[in-house]
Amino acid sequence: MELMCVRLNFLRSIPTNRQSFSLNIRLLRWYGVGRSHQQDCRTSCLQNVYTSRSIRGFERINETGQPSRALFLSRPNTCQNIRTNLKTVGSHQLKGNVNILSAVTLHKQHFHTSGRLQALPAPLLWLILKPIQKLLAIILGRSIRKWWIALPPNKQLLLREAAWRRRWHLAGGASGLLVVMAVFLLTHLDESPVTGRTRLLVFSRENFLELADITAEGYMEEFKDSFISPKDPRQQVVEQVVQHLAQRNQDIAEISTVPWSVHVVDSPIINAFVLPNGKVFIFTGMLEAVADVHQLTFILGHEMAHALIGHSAEQASMSHVVDFLSLILLTAIWAVCPRDSLAALGHWIQGKLVQFMFDRPYSRKLEAEADQVGLQLAAKACADVRAGPVFWQQMEISDQLRGEPTVPEWLSTHPSHRNRVNQLDRLIPQALELRSSCDCPALPATDPRAVFSKSVRLLLDSVKERESADEAKVKDGKASGADASGLGGGVFLPLPQAPFSTAPRPPAQLGGVLTPTPQALASK
Repeated sequence: MELMCVRLNFLRSIPTNRQSFSLNIRLLRWYGVGRSHQQDCRTSCLQNVYTSRSIRGFERINETGQPSRALFLSRPNTCQNIRTNLKTVGSHQLKGNVNILSAVTLHKQHFHTSGRLQALPAPLLWLILKPIQKLLAIILGRSIRKWWIALPPNKQLLLREAAWRRRWHLAGGASGLLVVMAVFLLTHLDESPVTGRTRLLVFSRENFLELADITAEGYMEEFKDSFISPKDPRQQVVEQVVQHLAQRNQDIAEISTVPWSVHVVDSPIINAFVLPNGKVFIFTGMLEAVADVHQLTFILGHEMAHALIGHSAEQASMSHVVDFLSLILLTAIWAVCPRDSLAALGHWIQGKLVQFMFDRPYSRKLEAEADQVGLQLAAKACADVRAGPVFWQQMEISDQLRGEPTVPEWLSTHPSHRNRVNQLDRLIPQALELRSSCDCPALPATDPRAVFSKSVRLLLDSVKERESADEAKVKDGKASGADASGLGGGVFLPLPQAPFSTAPRPPAQLGGVLTPTPQALASK
C-alpha cells in the first residue's frame, strides 16, 4: 500500500521595510487512503487550503498585499487514489511587495503490510478452552475444600450462621443469575430450516463455515493419498447424484448458495459425511454397501440434510450450554467430596450422566431429523424413496452376518437400524406425495421393500433346508466331510443388489452402485 506523506516548508518570518511577516501554522492534518495501483484523479489530491485561490506552481503576493497563500505541488499530475486534507490557520499584514514561497512537497513512501490476522472461529476456540475450563473448575473446587478444612471449627460455624442470615440475599443472587441465563437462552432461539423446529443456536452458521474450511483442509491432507481419480466412474456417479440433488432442491437457500464438491476416498469404511461448506466425503465402502442409485441418493440426501439444517452448530450450542452448567456441578463435587478419590468418582459419574441423558439422545434426535429431511430431498430428486428403508434393512442383516455385537440404542449416538426402518416406513406415504407433486415419473408397482423381504425369506428357507439335509446325512453317517465343504461353520447371505429390478445386472458395476445415473431416475 502506498501513502503520500505531506510536508510543508515555509518561512517563519521574513523581514521587510520595518515590517515583518509571520506565518503561524496552527494545524496541519493529513490523511490518506491508498491502494497498490495508480488511478487518475479527476480532482486534485489537495482539496482545500482555506483561502488558496488555486493550486498551481507558486505565486507571488499580489500588489495589494492581500492575504494569499500559494502552494507548489511537486507531482500535481498524478494521484495515488489518496484524499489529502490540509488546514492552515494564520494571518499576516503586508505593505509592499514581498516575495513569499510556501512549498508543499509530496513524498511517496512504501508501506509493506502483512495479511490480516484472523481470530479463531468461535467453535474452535470453545473446543480449545473446554478442557481448560474443566481443569479450572476442578482446581477451584479443590481449593475451596482445602480452605474450608483448614478453618477452625468456630470460624466454620460463624460462616454457616452468616450464610443462613443472608440466605435471602443469596437466593436473590441465584435467582438473578437464572433470569440472566433464561434471557440468554431465549434470545438465542432459532428456527430450523425445512422442518421449522425451534432450537437453541449459540454459534452461528457463519462461525461453523469458518471452522468447516479448517476441517476440510485437514481432511484433504489426511486423505490426499486415498482419493480416487476424477475420471473414475464411481467419482462421476457420486458427483452426478450430488449435483442432481442440489439442482432439484434449489428452492432451499441453504442448498442453492453452497458450492458442492465431491471427494471419494478409497477405503472399506462404510461412511459418508458432508461439511457445512459443501465438501462431500464418501468412502468406497459405502458405495459397496448401497444396492443402487436410489439408495445412494437417499444416503447423500441424509448427509446433505445435516449440512443444510446446521446440525453441527446446533449440537455444539447445546453442548456448550450443558458444559457450562456441568462446570458448576463439577466445582461443587470437588468442593464437597472429602477425598480426591471420591471427587474423581463423582466427576466420572457426572460425565456419564451428561453423556447418556443429554448428548446421545440429542444426537439420535438430529439423526432422525436428517433421515426425514434426506427422504424429502431424495423425493424431490425423483428417486425411489421406498429404497431408503431397504438400505437400513441391509445394514442390519450385514451387521448380524459379520457377528458385530448389538448395542442398545440408548448407548448409541444413532438410532438402531430397526427403529430407522420403522420411522422411514411411516414417512414413505408423505414422501411419495411430495415426489408426485414434483413432476416425477411414476414408480414401478413392485415395492423394493416387499422384494427385499421376500428375497431374505427365500434365502433363509434355503439355508434351513440345507441345514436339515446336512443333519440327516450326519445321522446316516454319510456326512464325513460336510463340515469342511458345507455351510456348517457359518452362513453368508448375499444381499440383493437390485431388489426392485428384474432386468439383468450390467456387467460393470461402480462399487456397489449400478450404472444408472441421476438422469436415468426420470426414466425409471
